[in-house]
Amino acid sequence: MQSASDRHEYPAHWEADVVLRDGGTARIRPITVDDADRLVSFYEQVSDESKYYRFFAPYPRLSAKDVHRFTHHDFVDRVGLAATVGGEFIATVRYDRIGAEGMPASAPADEAEVAFLVQDAHQGRGVASALLEHIGAVARERGIRRFAAEVLPANVKMIKVFTDAGYTQKRSFEDGVVRLEFDLEPTDRSLAVQYAREQRAESRSVQRLLTPGSVAVVGVGRTPGGVGRSVLGNIRDYGFKGRLYAVNKAFPAEQKELDGIPAHRSVRDIDGPVDLAVVAVPAEHVPEVVAECGAHGVQGLVVLSAGYAESGPEGRERQRELVRHARAYGMRIIGPNAFGIINTSPEVRLNASLAPEAPRPGRIGLFAQSGAIGIALLSRLHRRGAGVTGETGVSTFISSGNRADVSGNDVLQYWYDDPDTDVVLMYLESIGNPRKFTRLARRTAAAKPLVVVQGAGTAPQGHAVRATRLPHATVSALLRQAGVIRVDTITELVDTGLLLARQPLPTGPKVAILGNSESLGLLTYDACVAEGLRPSTPLDLTTAAAPEDFHAALARALADDSCDAVIVTAIPGVGEGSVGDAALAEALRSAAEQVPGKPVLVVHVELGGLAEALSAATSTAPQAAPGPPTIRADHPFRALDRLRATPAPAEPPAAETRERLIPAYPAAERAVRALADAVQYAQWRREAAEPGKVPESLDAAIDEKGAAALIDGLLTRGQGLTLGSEETCELLGTYGIEVHRALPATTADAAVQAAATLGYPVALKATAPHLRHRADLGGVRLDLADEEQLRRAYAELTELFGTPDELRPVVQGMAPRGVDTVIRAVIDPAAGAVLSFGLAGAASQLLGDTAHRLIPVTDREAATLVRSIRTAPLLFGWRGSTPVDTPALEELLLRVSRLVDDHPEVVAVTLEPVVVAPRGLSVLGASVRLAPPPARDDLGPRTLPAY
Repeated sequence: MQSASDRHEYPAHWEADVVLRDGGTARIRPITVDDADRLVSFYEQVSDESKYYRFFAPYPRLSAKDVHRFTHHDFVDRVGLAATVGGEFIATVRYDRIGAEGMPASAPADEAEVAFLVQDAHQGRGVASALLEHIGAVARERGIRRFAAEVLPANVKMIKVFTDAGYTQKRSFEDGVVRLEFDLEPTDRSLAVQYAREQRAESRSVQRLLTPGSVAVVGVGRTPGGVGRSVLGNIRDYGFKGRLYAVNKAFPAEQKELDGIPAHRSVRDIDGPVDLAVVAVPAEHVPEVVAECGAHGVQGLVVLSAGYAESGPEGRERQRELVRHARAYGMRIIGPNAFGIINTSPEVRLNASLAPEAPRPGRIGLFAQSGAIGIALLSRLHRRGAGVTGETGVSTFISSGNRADVSGNDVLQYWYDDPDTDVVLMYLESIGNPRKFTRLARRTAAAKPLVVVQGAGTAPQGHAVRATRLPHATVSALLRQAGVIRVDTITELVDTGLLLARQPLPTGPKVAILGNSESLGLLTYDACVAEGLRPSTPLDLTTAAAPEDFHAALARALADDSCDAVIVTAIPGVGEGSVGDAALAEALRSAAEQVPGKPVLVVHVELGGLAEALSAATSTAPQAAPGPPTIRADHPFRALDRLRATPAPAEPPAAETRERLIPAYPAAERAVRALADAVQYAQWRREAAEPGKVPESLDAAIDEKGAAALIDGLLTRGQGLTLGSEETCELLGTYGIEVHRALPATTADAAVQAAATLGYPVALKATAPHLRHRADLGGVRLDLADEEQLRRAYAELTELFGTPDELRPVVQGMAPRGVDTVIRAVIDPAAGAVLSFGLAGAASQLLGDTAHRLIPVTDREAATLVRSIRTAPLLFGWRGSTPVDTPALEELLLRVSRLVDDHPEVVAVTLEPVVVAPRGLSVLGASVRLAPPPARDDLGPRTLPAY
């Protein structure tokens, strides 16, 4: 507890869990008066050299005065933070606000001295860098804009912490001390440094879970059956390369092994380190297991136990406590309620899962939140890998269950630079942090394909994360903008993933179709047209075609510059000369090898042998490993507590080759849909290489400081403020957005006076909410050329719809005719700022024909935004109409994007309608809402989701 003299209560929101450079975790929290003993114990474990670097003199122990100073803070001018593991300090940082003369001061002084001390055993783990991010965020919150630090020249590690942080800084040298001064405002470089450190740390934390040198399965039954015994058998039978232990507190004291595996009653009894513990005990016993693992130095947990957030409020609290408990020891968790993890690397060979059969080694990374979906995905890959389309397997598999800790974001960080993974497939029931996921997905998709099935679920049970208010379709559109290949079913997930894992990306949408069935070729042609591809007329080789005919036709198609991809269709032949599966497969393979830069797909009907032959052709087929066959398509999955793995071969099965394997599909629609996904992704990759920019020409008409001053003044009137028409026009005007003037018309005479001010012709509009923008209801009268027409229209409106007070009529000068559009921007608490565009009226309201982009928007993104709605042809001269001024429209989109990006207090903007004419445009209606912006996780220090 803080003393009465302290000016602020304990700031609990400064507490955070962080992932360190080596993948372990630590908790960062403010230091209080209750930490005196911890501080003394911590200081006693610091070397004399580190103490000298901190105090510039020998300082063997802290005095009582020192302890009081370093534990009593006002949390404004004096702040101390500690990094803890297991409740004990491993590092500290503090700042003291100073004035211009370097003496202690209070606000409005905006500079502070900062100093660190890290226990020697924890140096090199990135603790100081994490503490600098957090103490910097605290300082900014308290009005401090600049840090100063004095460091001895020999303390190169600490100098590096400051210089590598990416802040704008100055360095000087005086009296044998290096003085560093740096601004705390985030810069592009500081954010890049922060994201890079985040990636390394989170990637390493997942790597530690997937590549353990030793595994203990806790909760192994003494008799066959049960989850723990099944997982233990799966790990053993798959050929795990590390040390394996069976743990059950019910084992007799004299029992030393189980099924040839060392057996122990507790993790603490194991002689040697344990990197990973797989926990399969009832939920009520998990806390005891976590404590034992933490005390033994276990690095991570896979918790298979159920009874957590999925079971209700009591389970949610149990889950929160599980995460808090594990993080206190620096451990990360997969689960609870997880299905397990698999790593097929020859150096690891880990199947710590309940899968009835481990997948073949391959180059697909697979993530599923749901255990049931994980089973289905592994089963489909088994069947496809067992002969349907060739030996394409999995590099790593994670089923995260409730994903209380390790999430899809963490796994993306790992797969981004994993050399063993070429394609990432993810089944996500929900996205807890869309802003971060979109950022990571964009970076990952630029390096390797990312295919996602996204459910419409809510945030993970028990997570303290802000839920998005955006519709599911909008989030999906934003994911596609980030390069994610969005599919709707797990069948499409596997279809698309196998194509991307086996074939090169197409350079365009032009598709050649050839085969021995005219009907199947036409079905394929129609499917291509429906998916937006550009197919050529199918080439019918007739049912009498021999393998040599297929080879020659495929070689010609691939050599044709007007072809970007080829789909081969095949049905069983008739007669003695009909084509054989193996011969046809080899013919297709040898032809495809002649032009390796174009993808080839096969659609087969009743030719299961062809698909098997495509994976067994002698030119590239991997050798099948000896041993039992893989799981059959009709394999009955047993209850989880009875799953047992079929014994694996003595030698691990051969990994897939890196040479091309031709994917085969049992239906034309499935093959074409996968190809269309690949075409769109390849186009995104090309565009991502040149992302565009915000034109500098916009700056001349933008008054950013004037807008900021106006916003600050308006917000003094209260939070959650919707601006009036005059204020809206004034604010938008600071960014070069001119709103067509509209004058109130409370009476017919007022309407006539307004028209005289604006000049005829005019429009008379009802602005009541139920009539606004509803010309179809008669609430808008256009092209009123004189006073007589205006008075007549006014009388008609009031007669039809009610009194002027109910109608809220306005008079507005006529704008040039054009296409009515609508532009909106909104700040979502989870996804961030989003810009939307569509045509006004039924197109966007009824049909949902609206496109979305994340703010800030570049010139390239503005252009694609305009063109990505289905009704875009109306803007470009559809059916002989005059094309409208889309460059002016794109510039307006950029200006709205800049306004919201520069001023996050602008939480909503609507421009409706925006009439785009052949020359120029007119904004006829606008509304703006101001509010304090939601906190941005991506600009703050690195943290794990809070509990």
